[in-house]
Amino acid sequence: MANWSKDSWRSLPIQQQPDYADAERLERVLQQITALPPLVHPGEVDALKSSLAAAGRGEAFLLQGGDCAERFIDCAKTPIERKLKILLQMSLVLTWGARLPVVRVGRIAGQYAKPRSRSTEIVEGREVPSYRGDNVNTHHLEGREPDPDRLLQAYHHSAATLNYLRALLDGGFADLARPEHWNLSFVQQAKARSSYEDLVGRIHDTMEFMRATGIEDPNVWRRVDFFTSHEGLLLAYEQAHTEQVGERHYNLGAHMLWIGDRTRQLDGAHIEYFRGVANPIGLKVGPTMAPDELVEVAQRLNPENELGRLTLITRFGADKVSEHLPALIAAVQEAGCAVVWSSDPMHGNTTSTSTGVKTRNFDRIVAELTAVFEAHRAAGSVLGGVHFELTGEDVTECTGGAQGLSDADLARSYQTYCDPRLNYAQSLELAFLIAGRLRGTQAGVATP
Repeated sequence: MANWSKDSWRSLPIQQQPDYADAERLERVLQQITALPPLVHPGEVDALKSSLAAAGRGEAFLLQGGDCAERFIDCAKTPIERKLKILLQMSLVLTWGARLPVVRVGRIAGQYAKPRSRSTEIVEGREVPSYRGDNVNTHHLEGREPDPDRLLQAYHHSAATLNYLRALLDGGFADLARPEHWNLSFVQQAKARSSYEDLVGRIHDTMEFMRATGIEDPNVWRRVDFFTSHEGLLLAYEQAHTEQVGERHYNLGAHMLWIGDRTRQLDGAHIEYFRGVANPIGLKVGPTMAPDELVEVAQRLNPENELGRLTLITRFGADKVSEHLPALIAAVQEAGCAVVWSSDPMHGNTTSTSTGVKTRNFDRIVAELTAVFEAHRAAGSVLGGVHFELTGEDVTECTGGAQGLSDADLARSYQTYCDPRLNYAQSLELAFLIAGRLRGTQAGVATP
């Protein structure tokens, strides 16, 4: 970590930062956050790194998911419970399918910032600053100017969310494993009968597995590990969470952070900041990433070549996987980089309807996952995890799936402020498809 300090990023070019009008107020807020208690413990961070190393070896599987952009209004009992519920139920399905431990990482308790393609946007005929997440500004037109006080609000909402998550997990939250708490109400709404009947059959198979292995026992749930993550976008805020513990620096605002595809410049501030913290780091890898560039970024972020330190989260689009991923895998293998591979099949498959509503199609998401599995199988590589934008709510933001949602259904319950998320039923169905794929991979056969 030669020439690194927690503020050495400040001398380098930086992308996707809000333009605060009151710099002095911003600095006072950051000093307040620095003085507040850390949100996570270094021991938890190290435990996650060890679990991710197991995923990189094919001895575990990473499930990372949650909101595209958390909202302050979702820091409430029911939304938190539903997010945890769907992630735990998905992890049960993956455990049932793959017979592997599942590493559970939520996009939660800090995912309040979002990169944007443009600094301004036109809303109701007015040009206003783009919405950059609740810790920067509001979705409402009258609150679009970046406000430093919202960073302090982000800290307190993260703390409250973490507090309730820990209470649920320490209390067992065993009811989630019981059959009566698997939400099958989507059956009444489904249009593709063969699809949902098969899905319900698989759910009942999983319930039998749970009973046979004792997963319904409340004591099992007392041993569940759950970690938090968010995109480390606003570096001044991330620096405020950074502490030296022994000889290493930790960002104690989350267990894991990731660098987005828009902020991964080799000579940029984000790479500089994240190369010096001890947390597990994710790196979004899109179609513009060249193989030699990926190797150089990986070596910069993980100079000790420690497995579990760096997770490469690929995001291409279903039609671009075969064009880009094999060369990236080959370059990483040739360079001997120790990485965990994960697939984000959401971002590359975003489209807009004829009325301008952003959506994602379930079949395209599955197609990208299938292509990624195949690319890793062909290369003798390990796909160690998946990364989704999802919610435990019955939203209508992505089309397709067992419910047969179409563009016409989107208006019924379209709630996201940014990108469309998988709903409860779509998330659960996807977990079953991945579980089947993992089981087939272990058996040495290709599965659809």
